[in-house]
Amino acid sequence: MKKFNFRKVLDGLTASSPGGSAGGGGAGGGSAHPGGTAGAAGTPREEIQETLTSDYFQICKTVRHGFPYLPTALAFDPVQKILAIGTRTGAIRILGRPGVDCYCQHESGAAVLQLQFLINEGALVSACADDTLHLWNLRQKRPAILHSLKFNRERITYCHLPFQSKWLYVGTERGNTHIVNIESFILSGYVIMWNKAIELSTKTHPGPVVHLSDSPRDEGKLLIGYENGTVVFWDLRSKRADLRAYYDEAIHSVAWHHEGKQFMCSHSDGSLTLWNLKSPNRPFQTTIPHGKIQRDGKKPESCKPILKVEYKTCKNSEPFVIFSGGLSYDKACRRPSLTIMHGKAITVLEMDHPIVDFLTLCETPYPNEFQEPYAVVVLLEKDLIVVDLTQSNFPIFENPYPIDIHESPVTCTEYFADCPPDLIPVLYSVGAKHKKQGYSNKEWPISGGAWNLGAQTYPEIIITGHADGSVKFWDASAITLQMLYKLKTSKVFEKQKSGEGKATAEIVEEDPFAVQMMYWCPESRIFCVAGVSAYVVVYRFSKHEVNTEIASLEVRLQYEVEDIITPEPEIIPQFPDASSQLPSLKSLSGSTNTVACEGMMKDSIPCLSVKTRPVRMPPGYQADLVIQLVWVDGEPPQQITSLAVNSAYGLVAFGNCNGLAVVDFMQKTVLLSMGTLELYGSSDPYQRQPRSPRKSKQFAAGLTELSDSPVSLELERCKSPTSDHVNGHCTSPTSQSCSSGKRLSSADVSKANRRGPGRPPFRKAQSAACMEISLPVTTEGYISRRAVLQQLHGISSFSHDERHYTAHTWMNKENRENSFSRSRSSSVSSIDRDSKESITALYFMESFARKNDSAVSPCLWVGTGLGMVLILSLNLPASDDLRQSEPVMVSPSGTVLTLKGAVLTFACLDCTGTLIHPPYEVWRDPHSADDGEKTRKRKLVMHSPSSSQDMGDHQFAVICSEKQAKVFSLPSQTCLYVHNITETSFLLQADVVTLCNSVCLACFCANGHIMTLSLPSLRPLLDINYLPVTDMRIARTFCFSNEGQALYLSSPTEIQRLTYSQEMCDNLQDMLGDLFTPVETPEAQNRGFLKGLFGGSGQAFDREELFGEATAGKASRSLAQHIPGSGGIEGVRGAAGGVIGDLTRARIALDERGQKLGELDERTASMMASAEAFSKHAHEVMLKYKDKKWYQF
Repeated sequence: MKKFNFRKVLDGLTASSPGGSAGGGGAGGGSAHPGGTAGAAGTPREEIQETLTSDYFQICKTVRHGFPYLPTALAFDPVQKILAIGTRTGAIRILGRPGVDCYCQHESGAAVLQLQFLINEGALVSACADDTLHLWNLRQKRPAILHSLKFNRERITYCHLPFQSKWLYVGTERGNTHIVNIESFILSGYVIMWNKAIELSTKTHPGPVVHLSDSPRDEGKLLIGYENGTVVFWDLRSKRADLRAYYDEAIHSVAWHHEGKQFMCSHSDGSLTLWNLKSPNRPFQTTIPHGKIQRDGKKPESCKPILKVEYKTCKNSEPFVIFSGGLSYDKACRRPSLTIMHGKAITVLEMDHPIVDFLTLCETPYPNEFQEPYAVVVLLEKDLIVVDLTQSNFPIFENPYPIDIHESPVTCTEYFADCPPDLIPVLYSVGAKHKKQGYSNKEWPISGGAWNLGAQTYPEIIITGHADGSVKFWDASAITLQMLYKLKTSKVFEKQKSGEGKATAEIVEEDPFAVQMMYWCPESRIFCVAGVSAYVVVYRFSKHEVNTEIASLEVRLQYEVEDIITPEPEIIPQFPDASSQLPSLKSLSGSTNTVACEGMMKDSIPCLSVKTRPVRMPPGYQADLVIQLVWVDGEPPQQITSLAVNSAYGLVAFGNCNGLAVVDFMQKTVLLSMGTLELYGSSDPYQRQPRSPRKSKQFAAGLTELSDSPVSLELERCKSPTSDHVNGHCTSPTSQSCSSGKRLSSADVSKANRRGPGRPPFRKAQSAACMEISLPVTTEGYISRRAVLQQLHGISSFSHDERHYTAHTWMNKENRENSFSRSRSSSVSSIDRDSKESITALYFMESFARKNDSAVSPCLWVGTGLGMVLILSLNLPASDDLRQSEPVMVSPSGTVLTLKGAVLTFACLDCTGTLIHPPYEVWRDPHSADDGEKTRKRKLVMHSPSSSQDMGDHQFAVICSEKQAKVFSLPSQTCLYVHNITETSFLLQADVVTLCNSVCLACFCANGHIMTLSLPSLRPLLDINYLPVTDMRIARTFCFSNEGQALYLSSPTEIQRLTYSQEMCDNLQDMLGDLFTPVETPEAQNRGFLKGLFGGSGQAFDREELFGEATAGKASRSLAQHIPGSGGIEGVRGAAGGVIGDLTRARIALDERGQKLGELDERTASMMASAEAFSKHAHEVMLKYKDKKWYQF
């Protein structure tokens, strides 16, 4: 455990720090090297013990949630009752009972063509598009490959593994059938060549093998289906074809009747043919289930191909014929469907997505018994459903897996580990009321595996924001995922009428309600959403239903540009290029971003319309206030880039590339709306001057004025003082307040605030921090990489393929494509180039706003895209009684700190190095029936109990940008530590998180590195190149949480969780579910002695003797290459070391021994029963005929 003394650090920091002068302290700001400015931090302090070391950190993936992306294959183990899904990216997901969810990945990344379980053996065979077979060991919590077999000269098209067989049949594109030993994964010398299987007189190649299956009646007979319509019944013993069947149409699949006398084929013309082995010349039944019957008696018209058919028999009812596809061509608009034929009844189940595959779940694993189907698992492109076959209306089962994460594309995520324990039951209770009805009353049939809670049971909640405006809250405790509650944020707005898109003020054509950012305070249950259409909605949580109007405000937050007569000389060459770009960019944006709309300039109108009538709000999150940015003189509002809420202060702050707005959501008033540069005032370290190439605008502007325009009548009853908002200050109530009864419209305010072309700006006398600064506008601004990511985050239409962006996106992208890779610099020249300085981070905190402050006060920390940090002072009413009536004052403090790169995150530590949590209001139901004075009083928690001592002494401010991290001592504003995190790349995400009762800074870099730094000394504790940012989705959704947890969207449909905690990596093995549990294989039905003797499947067939090396010889070495895997006992040893590994291996050995002994007992009992039956029958025959003469028989 290392101790750090701040005095020693201060003495040596100037010489030792590599980034000593990188930040460049400006006027009123803290210097990056503290020489001469020790201040309060230079006095002797107690030593801070940093408990975290590199031994506490390790990265590993924990679990993947959601629907497998681009599924291709499906398999089910009817004894273990687990399901496997293969995907186009080479992934396999294995699902059992809720909590049993395993993700495996083929290293090659080749698409999975087919999956086959070794039923009740704890193993799985996968066939991939790179013509490789893999054997997976499922008897360990993280499956591993035992063997691989790579085919070199032929392409795999179909595989079949008979029940309780160790020989796998493999069909190829050339029409040949090979046989693989599952135990050794070695190819047998026994091959069924296509030219031996078909008749010699046949002149054409039969095509690839599309089906393989052994006869339920005789395991020594193999049915081979070829694509061109040929079916061959091959005798494995005699190595010849017993019979051949031909049909004109291509075959897609084949299914047996359980007696082994008939089989059914599905064809490319939408027909089903039923064949009898006794008369193979032609099918004895041909049907086109969805074909129209012709009047003249001709064959029904062809339909779409039936891609798969299953033929399942029942003992007490008609057989089930289930197939996918086969619909009529004339119904082009019909959705993909699954057809269930049961007797004369035909049921068509329409699906929302194309069907990839389906499987019928049956009571028995034996193919020669009545199948008794009870459910159908249907794998769709974007969903997994299970249909109950035991009820006549075929209801579906309620799916317990979180496979609907992508119901609408995910646009942002938040992760809260170790949150208040009462939240999960509360959210579940309000969410359960909205659950769908009509599900099957049976239990979920995929119930295999075993799972327990494990050691770590702290509550975890994941929140996902979606493109349709919905927000989903998920219980993520103990590496599971279950949806708790769904909030639809679009319900606060009027529905968009079709055909009105061009006449409205929308700035995005698709998904105008897409959630862009979220902010949640778990303690106060305040939830805030920023939408892509430049709005913010504040929600409060209530257990009671209410019917009320939605309060709304409109805010003008736009740069307005001063005319300049003589531009600076170095700017002149840029103007022609800039002006030449403008028309093309304008034309790209179409109607959504033009200056004029139908002859009228859009001004002071929001992008969406808030509902003005009273709205019924069910229990849960209820909209308290909607804040919308409005168009300004034909310019659309810009995307919101930062958001913060504080329940104790009753304030919400948000910013974009234009500036910052602070809103009092208790009084429903706008407190501040300023351009970013205006926040500096005289504290701007670079004293930037206004200059603009635009000559079209004939007005000048200084501070952007506010528009406080409540829409609902509810606000008139608030009696809260509105203010004459000037320069960010909220003055005493004026004659234009809400209480006077006069409501100012947005247009009125904008007209009052607009200045003519030649008039000087009018300002009331204010502090020096509020001096007027006019803002430059250039067509090619220097925007940080962070801003680019946020723009792509916000404006894209979030389609699954993520290729479709609106025109607005591409306009911004073209503007920035040259600056995306440009290095960050705080030089004056780069700042001069930057026309718009985005607000990238906001943080409410009890802190020291100025150098000479002796006590903490409410502050808002503001971080910008240029690495500037500003502190705004918040002057709140002294008592809670006055909070609803007295105005809140917001004013810049003059403090400016600097970093390299856009600011990402803030945090404050107390003098002991403990994280100080921002103040919050303890949750109380706003619509509680008990309205007593005591219950209505707000209960505020101003700081965490652990940091209550010496709060007024000093603090440490932790600030991280996309390039570096700094720790400042407050109130002296001395930079104690600086760490340059990256020079060649930039950070995408950074958060101060708690781990093992300590605190650290976690960072995710665009080059794939995940890093952690100690606090406050910023020592590197972890730096691993772990996750290359191959997709903007990863950058948009990656987030850290406490206790070493993190997540990101690994595909459009899946959430990948990971941990950077060594402790959790060590405990992960106990938390994962078991895929294999010892289960006895069901006994085969007793078929009776005579039936077994004279018919059925009583013929003994020794595959080992037929396919083994002694008889069949060795296969050609060049045909396939065996590759040993890393699974098996090595996999177990790697998964669990020491005693645990020994116990695991011993348990597996005992399981296998017990299983074999059990099978031996079963066989012995069966033989004894057969012997008794034979003895009894022989005795009866003897008694019957003993007294008869030979001529009496």
